[in-house]
Amino acid sequence: MSKVIIGIVGKHIKDDKVRTNTLIRDEVKQAIFDNGAIGIGILSPNNEILYTTDEWQIVEEKIQKEEIIEQIKLCDGIILQGGTTNEAFENWIAKYCYDNNIPCLGICAGQNSVVRGLGGTTYKISNPEKHNKLNEDYVHSIHIDVSSKFYNIIHKEDIMVNSRHKRAIDESPLLAKVGLCEDGYADVVESKDKKFYIGVRFHPESLYKMDENMNKIFKSFIEACKNN
Repeated sequence: MSKVIIGIVGKHIKDDKVRTNTLIRDEVKQAIFDNGAIGIGILSPNNEILYTTDEWQIVEEKIQKEEIIEQIKLCDGIILQGGTTNEAFENWIAKYCYDNNIPCLGICAGQNSVVRGLGGTTYKISNPEKHNKLNEDYVHSIHIDVSSKFYNIIHKEDIMVNSRHKRAIDESPLLAKVGLCEDGYADVVESKDKKFYIGVRFHPESLYKMDENMNKIFKSFIEACKNN
């Protein structure tokens, strides 16, 4: 039987003042391979990097969509990675996955993408010193809605997570906020009517080897992709 193919959306990163690279984080691709699937990169075909915030639709017409769709067609599901930037093509991919019921997992900045892709908004949190902990395995707990799809993945009402972010979700049309930290930030959002359309604020790829709760996210995502 052919293995599930997961498209990992690349993010641009500058290594000096001249050159720009496309990044796929090793932790993300390894979580895919270690759970029996195959990871491939989804690359922006644009020569211009279209960095955006919530107002990404302003530059939507510049996105080379057909080339992106051809890449997505190779995949059974899509992961939107974390990072310090957000690009218009990431948000558009999130919308395309939603519209076509393609399993999609957004991680940290990727959660911004799944929310923004569906017309949602984000904001800067007031206490980044608490939530932007780059080198800590666990930072705080989150409480999970027992009626959510995410609860059916984890089967726990409260879990510990890491935290490496400075923004949080404000409005999230079409997505329910089903996992909240003690400060009220939405650590998990999901679609109630799609096969798998989830955005998490934390980084399960950094914990999946030591924390079965985190690995269940990847297992469930890949299982949804098998049925795509």
